[in-house]
Amino acid sequence: MTIIKTTLLPLILTLSVMSAWAENSTTIPGYAIHHNAIPTATLDPAVAKQYAIQRSKYRGLLNVSIIKTEEGTTGKPSNGVVMAKATNIRGQLISIPMRKVEEGDAVYYIGEFRIADQETLNFELQVQPRGETRFYTAKLSQRFFIDD
Repeated sequence: MTIIKTTLLPLILTLSVMSAWAENSTTIPGYAIHHNAIPTATLDPAVAKQYAIQRSKYRGLLNVSIIKTEEGTTGKPSNGVVMAKATNIRGQLISIPMRKVEEGDAVYYIGEFRIADQETLNFELQVQPRGETRFYTAKLSQRFFIDD
């Protein structure tokens, strides 16, 4: 897994705005796993360049964060291990290499993959927060549309 340390503000802002595409979270003991999938063509070109993300209407971006639950707060970003795969309607398996992006306390795991028009991908994440002994499963489904 590659680690990128840089100024995350543009990426965080972009992903926050884009989270309407498929913002989901999965609660596990002591943590929330936030996950979403968007087409990379919707990313601001400067943000995509800064984070070495290929912008294309035929590529998607999976974004995952692990948030440790802390009473009275929105939680604390946590490191861990994130593995991702997706399947399409034909049952084809897509392995999604994830890379870690961090700055200060902010930690995100991102991965790119190919998409097709009107394709629905079912994602399965295996997440192991740092210090935990097991992996937890999180799932999400996203349909992608390509404007010609």
